[in-house]
Amino acid sequence: MRKERRPTHKTNGLDSAMNTQLTIAMIVSMKSGLTQFMMRDIEALVNKGHRVSLFTLHQSPGLYNPDPSWPVVSVSLWRILLGQLWLVFTRPKQFAHLLAIACRTRSLVNFLIASGFLKSMRGADVTYAYFGDHKLFTGYYCSQILGIPLSVTIRAYELHRNPNDTMFRHAIAACQQIVTVSEFNRRKLIDEFGVAPERVEVVRQIIDLETYKHRTTINILSVGFFAQKKGFDVLLQAVARLQRDDVELWIVGDAAADRLPIDCRSIAEELGISDKVAFFGAQRGPALRALYRECDIFCLASRTDHKGDMEGFPNVIAEAMAFAKPIVATRHAGIPEAVDSFLVEENNVSQLTEALRHACESSSQWSTLGNRNREIAEAMFSARNNDLLEELLQHTAGTREPYAGGGHTVHNEQDVHPVAT
Repeated sequence: MRKERRPTHKTNGLDSAMNTQLTIAMIVSMKSGLTQFMMRDIEALVNKGHRVSLFTLHQSPGLYNPDPSWPVVSVSLWRILLGQLWLVFTRPKQFAHLLAIACRTRSLVNFLIASGFLKSMRGADVTYAYFGDHKLFTGYYCSQILGIPLSVTIRAYELHRNPNDTMFRHAIAACQQIVTVSEFNRRKLIDEFGVAPERVEVVRQIIDLETYKHRTTINILSVGFFAQKKGFDVLLQAVARLQRDDVELWIVGDAAADRLPIDCRSIAEELGISDKVAFFGAQRGPALRALYRECDIFCLASRTDHKGDMEGFPNVIAEAMAFAKPIVATRHAGIPEAVDSFLVEENNVSQLTEALRHACESSSQWSTLGNRNREIAEAMFSARNNDLLEELLQHTAGTREPYAGGGHTVHNEQDVHPVAT
C-alpha cells in the first residue's frame, strides 16, 4: 500500500493552533447547490466546532444544499455599492492600488464582488476559497482589504484551463496556504506555477468510511407513481416497523399530476428511515431492468384510494415475476389471480410488516418462490396474449355493418375510387 506524504514543516503557525475554534469565511459557488465533497468538508468543520460562513458567487438549489443554520452571503448589488463607497472614502490609496491590479489582471468583477462581502466577512480568522478560479480571485481582494490570511483548495480544472491564468498566478502568490487533492497537482503547482514546495499540501477529499463500505443487505423494490392507490405510505410504515438495519427499500417512480398524490420522501423523513430508502425517480429500459434484476424482493401495497380508484393488474408485478422475484402484495383487484404467496389485506401495516419480515427471513426459499413466479409469468403474461388481442380485433372488424349512407367499408387501396366532380 502506498504511504501518503505527510507535512514535514509547520504550516504557517497553524500547528500551535490546532484546537482553536476558527471563524472561516468560505468562498464558494452554488450554481446547483454545493458539491458532495464540499458538503462533507463543511459538515466536518462545523461538527468540530468551527464557524463556517459561506460567501457564494452563485446560488441555486441542487442535490447538496447548505444546512439552514449555516450563514450564507450572496452577491448583492447594494452591498457592492456600499463596499465600494466605503473603500473610496476610507482607504483611497488601497482602493486605487487594488483597482489597478483588477484592471491589469482582468479581475474587476471579482474586485467588485469582494467589496460586497467585506462587511459580513469582518472578524473571520481565515478566508478560504474552494477552487482556484473566481472564488480565489474574489478571496484575494477580501484578504488584501481586511488583512485576513488566504487559503485555497485547488482541485483540477483551475490548473488546466483556468478562466484567468494571469490572476490565478497573482492570487496563489498571495496565499498563505495552498491545498490540493493529489500529488500530481502538487507537482504541477511547484513545477509550472512556481509555488514553493512548503506552501502547498495534499489534502484528499473525505468520505464516510462507515457508510461507504460493502455490507450484505436485503433490497426490497417497489415501482409506481406516487399515488394513493399504490400504497407507498403503507409500505414505508411497514419498513419502519421492521427495524432491520440490513433492509433497504428501493423506490422507482415519481408524482403524477392526474392521480391522488402522496409525498413519499417527506413520509420517509418523518418516519426516520431516509437512510434506508433509495429514491431512483422515474426509470425505464435498462435502468429499470437492472433494479428488477438486483433486488431481492418486490413489494407493492396497492389499495383503493379515497376516490374509489383501483388497480387493474399492476404491470410492475408481472415484470417482477418475469424476473423470478418473490412478491409481497395485497389482496387487491386482480393481484390474487397471479400472486399466491405473501398476500395481505389492503391498508394493513401490521400484516404487511409481518409479510415482509417473513419474506426477509425466507432467503433460502427466494429461488423457489422466484422460479414459481417466473412460471406463472410465462403462463399468464407472454406475447401470446397479444395474439389473442389481435384475433379479437380482427373478429370485431369483421362484424362491421355497411355504412348507413350507402357506401361500403374500405379494406384496401383497390377499393378506393375517385369521386366525380
